[in-house]
Amino acid sequence: MEPSTTPFKIILGSSSVARRKILAEMGYEFTVLTADIDEKGIRKEKPEELVVALAEAKADAIVSKLLTANNQEKGAEPTILLAADTAEAILQKLPIGDHNMEADPTLLFTADQVVVYEGVIREKPSSKEEAWEFIKGYSGGQAATVSSVFVTNLKTGFRKGEWDRVEIYFHEIPDEVIEKLIEEGTVLYVAGGLIIEHPLIVPYVKQVVGTTDSVMGLPKSVTEKLLKEALQQ
Repeated sequence: MEPSTTPFKIILGSSSVARRKILAEMGYEFTVLTADIDEKGIRKEKPEELVVALAEAKADAIVSKLLTANNQEKGAEPTILLAADTAEAILQKLPIGDHNMEADPTLLFTADQVVVYEGVIREKPSSKEEAWEFIKGYSGGQAATVSSVFVTNLKTGFRKGEWDRVEIYFHEIPDEVIEKLIEEGTVLYVAGGLIIEHPLIVPYVKQVVGTTDSVMGLPKSVTEKLLKEALQQ
């Protein structure tokens, strides 16, 4: 689908190539900003709560970055931001479009994802050995992805996050395929070392209960729902 002109702007707060691809497929034009946060410093017992909290923290960091850039552009005195400041508080200081009610809204989308295997939350593998252990565990078994989308309307201050879960069932995955996946390297940088759309793993995916876009990190249905809600506020 070709990107279309819309009466609002979108910022994608993610460095993920897959998320960029999905948002472009949805027909939206967007700019990209990334957030550097200490993901390990945010812990929740439930995967659904964790991914939403991480996506919100990324939004906080990006809004803070936008405020700093805005001050530098205007030559204003730097604003001191406390670690406890949330995007909700920072938004009051951020004159996106000078908060003109006539200005088009800007929507910031952030996201996060974890894999759940036998009740345990898995994030990015810490090593090749852990990536091997992760993928070997999926062989002949199952896993789930829990993905979040968090939207912030930079004009109105509206903020909301939701999550989506997908169950994935696998055939037996040969050791040589796992070796090739790890050697190729992409699996080292994704939650749970899980990429079901990778050509090497596609033949061994038995069933997906949910959508592939959600497994890739940006559930389209949730994104569209939040986009509509953010524009109505």
